[in-house]
Amino acid sequence: IKESVSFAAILTVLEVGGLLAIIAAGIWSDPGMFRMVPNTLPAPDDGVAIAGILSASVIAYFAFIGFDDVVNLVEEAVDPARMMPCAIGISLVMVTIIYWLVTIVALNTLPIAELAASRAPIGLLFERLTGFSPLVITIIAIFATMNGVVIQVIMAARVAYGLSSKGHLPHFLSRVHPTTRTPYIATGLITVVMLAFALLVQLDQLAQWTSQIILSVFALVNLALFRIKMRGDPIPENGFRVPLIVPLFGTLTCLALLFAPLVIG
Repeated sequence: IKESVSFAAILTVLEVGGLLAIIAAGIWSDPGMFRMVPNTLPAPDDGVAIAGILSASVIAYFAFIGFDDVVNLVEEAVDPARMMPCAIGISLVMVTIIYWLVTIVALNTLPIAELAASRAPIGLLFERLTGFSPLVITIIAIFATMNGVVIQVIMAARVAYGLSSKGHLPHFLSRVHPTTRTPYIATGLITVVMLAFALLVQLDQLAQWTSQIILSVFALVNLALFRIKMRGDPIPENGFRVPLIVPLFGTLTCLALLFAPLVIG
């Protein structure tokens, strides 16, 4: 885990560094661009625009996937009751701020039509703002993809190992290597499955499917927590507590992202 997390941390620094370079270059070129933010918001009665935003949000949610993975490594935490909520909250806030700033810079730097027509809008934005070749940000994007793959392999292998240890999956998935003490069969199987999807499914479709599956899972988890709290089940000692409104709000927002584009559209 330490080796994987260290590798992921290095890639994260490169990824965030590329996005911060775009943000800094955008602000440097037009320090007053944030005054134009209200002009980029759609009218409340513009159903087409709202549906488009919600539809794009399902795909954009793919960029947020990973914040929940820290829960699957809870056994490695010294004080999980305190550290897990902090890690999830901090990561969500930071990712939201960074991507919001990149979006504002993009909308105020390039025409909407040009952004929509580009097959690599971030590369185009980077080239226009910095004057450097888009190859630089493309390489950073490759590192970012590697980062996501590493994290998801760790998470999925750990989940498969845990479910197998509890008897919910075949026993061979819980086998660990005698030297490295890692679930090598689960890790190998997850890697093969991910590679197959990456080679056989278009990237945008794969991102949309992944976001929809994760949102469905989150909706079910929140709904389950809501039911548990309504039944009055005892809370585990040192467990992290939230008000009843939290799982209810989580369920509704996940369902909104999943179904609102269909209803509004």
